[in-house]
Amino acid sequence: MGKEFWLALAKDESGIGVVEIILILVVLIALVLVFKKQIKKLVDDIFKTIQTNSGSVMKDF
Repeated sequence: MGKEFWLALAKDESGIGVVEIILILVVLIALVLVFKKQIKKLVDDIFKTIQTNSGSVMKDF
């Protein structure tokens, strides 16, 4: 990986641009804001299930 590789990589214009990344982030943030209550409930339910079932995992050892 010499200097030529890094120069070629810097000049390469293919791939994802900054605008595309920003648009993807905006869409993801919007989805999180729209489904905030549902996501919070889902995460809470998952952690409650983990807490209630963690005792049975340790019982087997």
